[in-house]
Amino acid sequence: MNLRHSLLAALVAVLWGLNFVAIDFGLHANGREVPPLLFVAMRFLLVVFPWIFFIRKPEVSWKAIIGVGVFMSAGQFGLLYLAMALGMPAGLASLVLQAQVLLTVLLAAGFLRERPSRSQLAGVVLGVAGLAVVAVGRSAVAPVLPLIIVLGAALSWAAGNVVARNAKVASGLGLVVWSGAVVPLPLAGLSLLVDGPDAVFGTLADLQPATILSALYTAIFASLVGYGIWNRLLASYPSSAVVPFTLLVPVVGMSAAWLALGEVPTPAELAGGLLLLGGVATAVLTGRGRQVLRLGQRRGAGLAPVLVPGLGAGLRTGEADDDGRLAAEAGIRAGAREPDAR
Repeated sequence: MNLRHSLLAALVAVLWGLNFVAIDFGLHANGREVPPLLFVAMRFLLVVFPWIFFIRKPEVSWKAIIGVGVFMSAGQFGLLYLAMALGMPAGLASLVLQAQVLLTVLLAAGFLRERPSRSQLAGVVLGVAGLAVVAVGRSAVAPVLPLIIVLGAALSWAAGNVVARNAKVASGLGLVVWSGAVVPLPLAGLSLLVDGPDAVFGTLADLQPATILSALYTAIFASLVGYGIWNRLLASYPSSAVVPFTLLVPVVGMSAAWLALGEVPTPAELAGGLLLLGGVATAVLTGRGRQVLRLGQRRGAGLAPVLVPGLGAGLRTGEADDDGRLAAEAGIRAGAREPDAR
């Protein structure tokens, strides 16, 4: 890539990495706890409206759109926000959510019959070892439940990747917007059941500026701007030139959480994180995996997504989300040609 486009790719990684800190600020605005499922519903309301009136529906079935919405948007970010509301540090969340890459390798092998290469399998093993080290280190200082919930978010993102890959959608941004329409009403309704009407309506009646700004950042910058740039880069360059920038997301996320929130990972968490990133790098950057693996977050994690965390949405979508984030492409077909445009 030329310098300008390399800087744009780095910008996306920064947007997706900062997304986790933005989520944390919004969830705990001025000491007031925002119901996490309601917060996800607010985010995706901004992802969908008014953009859905200007972006055409992607040429895929409604089943695929709903599947991506359920797994990559609602599942990934619902679980991610819940984990962070329960105390999962923002920086550590940005790191653990990268496990979606490794989980996508396994799900694609099981459901799409895409045989992973030896390097991809080695990456999975290395990544699992890293997660085990993170879990042990985390359990020594805090409850491990939020960590397990983030792994559930990574698994949901990976399932969304497989659905998006199978659908072979051509419009990444269109998929982010249209699949996002699945999220607001169900998660708002679920928040009413779980948190109660008083908590939901009390939050809406007294929205804090930090919560509003957080929702705007995650929807506009992490999801729409981030994936808009990411999809354009994937359309212009081989994925092997673009994908490595997603490895910067947890670096930015953990650094930002350290500076803004005072989060300092334990030595075990740091060592496990390096192992996890080593596994992701092995799966993404080596051998034939470079030709077929595209990531972003949902995710909206978003991370997504994921990456973004973005990230997080499928083929040439990039969710973090959100980290956003929301969506990423992670097709793994060893020895196959690079798929056409998560």
